[in-house]
Amino acid sequence: MSRFSEYIGSQFGNPRGIIGKICCIGMNIINQPMYRNTVAVMNPDNEDKILDIGYGNGFLLREIYKKKHVDMYGIDISEDMKKVASKRNRKALENNQLFLETGDCCNLPYEDNMFSGISSINTIYFWNDAVKGLSEIRRVLKPGKSFYNVVYTKEWFGDSTFTEKGFNKYGPDELTDFGKKAGFEKMEVRDIVKGKSLMVIYTKQDEP
Repeated sequence: MSRFSEYIGSQFGNPRGIIGKICCIGMNIINQPMYRNTVAVMNPDNEDKILDIGYGNGFLLREIYKKKHVDMYGIDISEDMKKVASKRNRKALENNQLFLETGDCCNLPYEDNMFSGISSINTIYFWNDAVKGLSEIRRVLKPGKSFYNVVYTKEWFGDSTFTEKGFNKYGPDELTDFGKKAGFEKMEVRDIVKGKSLMVIYTKQDEP
């Protein structure tokens, strides 16, 4: 694995500097089916609070806000991306409906049962502990609501040199098993582009 490939691969997990911005633009292009499916399935109401984990340059948040002016929260490991995402979502920021943090999904700085919907596109590969991250997501998710975890398949990644180091590639069975261990009561796997990308919907049991 070349140092160049390793460096580019690291940018997907922690975008920074001008190269990080370019990588995020590239991801915005190839991830279009993921964004469309996520916005459609989340379908938030005006009073909802939604959270995007690994918001990057804020593309998905902007697409959600176009559809419905909801309170949007986000957490991302990259301080550089916080600045970019704030600029991209200036309208929501000016309306006091955008709240971005830098940090780790395994230690979410939010109250229990806070969010009506949580999304994450292509981030679970980089989590230090997938079960802990999902447990935290379940904690901050309202009863009866769902987390939408969108990923590329192992087959699509193939033998790409960019994903040799720093990527944890999971199949549907592994992703649902993580959800069970984290306490989620219901999980559903949906194809986005068959053989290429999929969505795992983790739903927290509603209150009795």
